[in-house]
Amino acid sequence: MPKYVIEREIPGAGNLTQEQLKGISQTSCGVLSKLGSEIQWVESFVTGDKIYCVYIAPNEELIKEHAKQGGFPANNIAEVKNIINPVTAE
Repeated sequence: MPKYVIEREIPGAGNLTQEQLKGISQTSCGVLSKLGSEIQWVESFVTGDKIYCVYIAPNEELIKEHAKQGGFPANNIAEVKNIINPVTAE
């Protein structure tokens, strides 16, 4: 199943408290539960003004629906075509 990286522009994201991040996570998990097992949240990275999320889903449309129902942006959705890491250099 395809893997996607979602860029969410959220001004001040890096200043969100643990409680706020917990709330966002709970909202996301609630929507995922409604959408079914085809979409899976892997992890997210919080930076100054953006959150980068990694999802597994059958298509981009399901990711857009998750964002719509959750009330958070999905400013850029990119399908992962390959993965590299230090082992790739061996």
